[in-house]
Amino acid sequence: MSNLTAAGRAAIADLAQRYGLSQDAVEHMARAVANGGGSMAQFNVPELGGSGQWMAGGMTMVGDMFNSGLQNTVSNLCGELSNAMASALFFEQPKTAFASSAWPDWLGQPAATGGQNQARYAYFPQARRLAFDHGDGRPIVLMDTGDHQIGGFSQQQSGPGDPYFGISVSSQFGQFALSSFPLANDAGAPPVPEPTPEPLVSEAPPPMAPFPPVAEASQDQNTTDDILGTIERLAKLRDAGALSEDEFSAKKAELLARL
Repeated sequence: MSNLTAAGRAAIADLAQRYGLSQDAVEHMARAVANGGGSMAQFNVPELGGSGQWMAGGMTMVGDMFNSGLQNTVSNLCGELSNAMASALFFEQPKTAFASSAWPDWLGQPAATGGQNQARYAYFPQARRLAFDHGDGRPIVLMDTGDHQIGGFSQQQSGPGDPYFGISVSSQFGQFALSSFPLANDAGAPPVPEPTPEPLVSEAPPPMAPFPPVAEASQDQNTTDDILGTIERLAKLRDAGALSEDEFSAKKAELLARL
C-alpha cells in the first residue's frame, strides 16, 4: 500500500503530466530523492534510461550517457521534486515507539529530514541534535551536532559496520558521515529541575538556667558596716595621736547611737 500523502500524489500527477512520464516513474524518482535527503538520488527507471544518479549542483548520470536531453530531464525533474519536498510532506512518516509523535517534542522543528526504507533521520538546530530512527523498534539514536549547521542529508557507499546505512550530512565544515558524530549521552532532553533544598534552620540552643539571684545587702547591713568601719579608722587616728581619748570616745558613742 502506498504511503503517499495527498500533497505527494498531487505533485507527482502534475509532474508526470508535464514531463510526459508515468506516475509510477515519477513516484519512483520521488522516493529516490527522498532517500537521498533531497540532495541526491540513485534510481533505476526504464522510462529514464535505466540506472542513473542525480546530485544537486553536481553531475547527473543516466544510462544513455550521451543523451544530454535525458540528462536535463532527470536533472530538472529531481530538482523540482527536491524543491516540492522542502515545502510539503510527500510520504507518511513510519510509526515508531513515539506513536503519533514523529520525534520527541523537546527537539523542536527539524531543519532537514530524510528517509531510506523504514529508517528516517532529521536534524534539529535548536537542540543541536541529529536523530536517527532505524524503524525496527530500536530506540531512536540521538547525536550531538555541536557547532555544525547541517543543510541536508545524502547517501554514500557504506561498509558493513556502518549502522546508519552510509547516510552523511553536509554542513559549513564539509561532508560528514552520521557515524562520525558523538552520541548524546544525556539525550539532550531538558534537565529535570532538582528540588529546591529547604533552608537549614539552626536549632535554638536550650535556654540557659538563670543565675541564682545575688542577695542584696540590706540597708541596715550597709549602715552597720559603714559605722563600724568609721570607728576602726577613728581608733587608728587615736592610736596615731591625732585624736584624744575623749574625742575618740565621744565620736564612737555618737556613731553607735545610730545603730
